[in-house]
Amino acid sequence: MYGWIWRHMPGNTLVKAVVSVLLVLGIVYLLFTYVFPWAEPLLPFGDVTVDGDGGDGAVG
Repeated sequence: MYGWIWRHMPGNTLVKAVVSVLLVLGIVYLLFTYVFPWAEPLLPFGDVTVDGDGGDGAVG
């Protein structure tokens, strides 16, 4: 897949590298701006199972 993308990008190797970096930065920006904030309430990160009452069987 990546080889196909690389072969179909315009320009020489330097231009392809710059365009690739810009594409990656754009995707990361979109993920952090839109996708992760949308998905955060759907993920169970707030559902913890540690009570803090010492119920782990440890002495002390």
